[in-house]
Amino acid sequence: MIGGQGNWVIVYGFTPDLRLFYCINSNFELVEITFMVRIIIVDDHFHVREAWSWVLNQVPRINVIAQCSNGREAIETTKKLQPDVILMDINMEPMNGIEATRAIREFAPDIKIIAVSVQAERSYVNEMLRNGANGYVTKNSSSTEMITAIDEVLAGKTYLCEEIGHLRAVNGPIPPSLSHL
Repeated sequence: MIGGQGNWVIVYGFTPDLRLFYCINSNFELVEITFMVRIIIVDDHFHVREAWSWVLNQVPRINVIAQCSNGREAIETTKKLQPDVILMDINMEPMNGIEATRAIREFAPDIKIIAVSVQAERSYVNEMLRNGANGYVTKNSSSTEMITAIDEVLAGKTYLCEEIGHLRAVNGPIPPSLSHL
């Protein structure tokens, strides 16, 4: 696409894999390059998927590339699209988010997975983390917190939302994978 801004002619677009956004000025200089975060949303509730998709697609550097209604769909879609981040609900049929996370870890260890659930109990958090999730966000979390979670896991950190952060203090030692938190 070409657009004019004063003395500038800006050519912009995406790489074919939709991962990079670039701008080139009229002197053919690269002006900006931004990593596009490719996300798959997995939840058995259509309206939840649509809401998160709409919210996240408002962030210029985020691209929701697919929505899945269960763990089996998530596995197949992940194999095809290779996202950067998966937002994974837990309680789904016929395959839940714990099983799907474990299966995805077997073939895609570098994809970041954030559990997204109404469950704020330690057992759910621990089970998702034990099976390969990089973070945990409850459905009560704000859009700002979800974006923070995405940024944190992409930076190689484990993220726990504010609602469940208290579990570390109340319920004894945290799993070794979270000892740095």
